[in-house]
Amino acid sequence: MFGDRVGLAERFVAILADTGVTHGLIGPREVPRLWERHVLNCAVIEDAFPHGAMIVDVGSGAGLPGVALAIARPDLEVHLVEPMLRRTTWLGTVVDVLGLSGVTVHRGRAEELAGTLEAPWVTARAVARLDKLARWCVPLLSAGGSLVAMKGRSAAKELDEDRRSLDRLGLASATVREHGGDLLEEPVLTVDLTFVERGSRAGADGRRRGGARARARGARGDGLAGT
Repeated sequence: MFGDRVGLAERFVAILADTGVTHGLIGPREVPRLWERHVLNCAVIEDAFPHGAMIVDVGSGAGLPGVALAIARPDLEVHLVEPMLRRTTWLGTVVDVLGLSGVTVHRGRAEELAGTLEAPWVTARAVARLDKLARWCVPLLSAGGSLVAMKGRSAAKELDEDRRSLDRLGLASATVREHGGDLLEEPVLTVDLTFVERGSRAGADGRRRGGARARARGARGDGLAGT
């Protein structure tokens, strides 16, 4: 999975087991299964993204899946979005320690960054139900972009239940995909949602800059951190 970057993955696991626990980002009971349940579990969704993709990880928390993806795929440009200061500070330190030059940390809620941060791909793990998650994430998507939402066994059921709300946001296609079946005891499921171009979206509120791809860069002096 990690190839010659497995050492970085090991360092990330060590950090999660140490300050990740003391900062309340990882529960102590999760330490014995950090590899399979968290880091590898997140890294396997790398096959959802094309080479060189720009990805926004909403509600990044402990850097899952964003940091795991950046380690597995150094070609990716990853933006970690997290509203809590102590978490963004921790994430910034992790990015620096691991030397992840393609990762930027943003402090703020997804809805606050609409019009400032935009990407063709947005992902999230265990943040909210699909309908609520899509309302937060669609404003961060470039025209025709996709949300890759990590979900559990009930992924298909949740998609079916929330389909009407997603349609109102301009859903163009939806697919439940399996990842890592050859590496994990149980494959990881994602719901991949692609939305129609901005001008056709129901409920578009005009907050987005027409056609512009503005990349917000971290600035340590104003609460943002990154490289």
